[in-house]
Amino acid sequence: MVKREVIGRYRGSFLGLLWSFVNPVLMLAIYTFVFGFVFKARWGQGDTDKYEFALVLFAGLIIYNLFSECIGRAPGLILANINYVKKVVFPLEILPWVALGSALFHSGISLCVLLLFLPLIGHDFFWTMLYLPVVLLPFLLLIMGLSWLLASIGVFIRDVGQLIGMALTVLMFMSPIFYPLSALPETIQPYLLLNPLTFVVEQVRNILLWGLPPDWNGLAIYSLVSLLVAWLGLLFFAKTRKGFADVL
Repeated sequence: MVKREVIGRYRGSFLGLLWSFVNPVLMLAIYTFVFGFVFKARWGQGDTDKYEFALVLFAGLIIYNLFSECIGRAPGLILANINYVKKVVFPLEILPWVALGSALFHSGISLCVLLLFLPLIGHDFFWTMLYLPVVLLPFLLLIMGLSWLLASIGVFIRDVGQLIGMALTVLMFMSPIFYPLSALPETIQPYLLLNPLTFVVEQVRNILLWGLPPDWNGLAIYSLVSLLVAWLGLLFFAKTRKGFADVL
């Protein structure tokens, strides 16, 4: 189903799956030109690397796009697959996994583009990049928990999809994607960490771009919260799925 989802997105186009590679390459090139050469934006004080802002921004957007694609689609997953609801033996709980698999494919392509760009600008590779799966695993669990929850609620309350669209926009600007967390007053920074994207965005940048190990204490807390959210989301989905057929 994931394979069909990925291929179906580009079916009928001239370049086909190649678009999944062309899009991130084009976006990274635009970010580099606009922020590095036009606005001359710099991520840190005294930073003279004209490419770093684009790299940092692109890395943050990879995480955000993965989250937004899954969460944005979640409220309509069951509604878009009514034919599966009628099949008693079909495990509806795998539908969010399909959406996650498709989003991971495109995020993986974007990550490859980022890694291919690093040597072109003389940026070092760090061994800390190997920590990427460790950082992403609890994030993926959190996404699944929220997806199960929203997929179930979306069957009964159709307005959820509209609310999620606005919430994702707010989360994007309330995450340290376009600005460093250190740019905010210290009194505000703890509140920004309540955003589920903030910690992951910061950690991914640390291990990929700056060669810093993950914050193990923070990662442990984030993992526990993610497990709890995933368990509660799946439990809620299992409890409410009995009413899907009646509503639909």
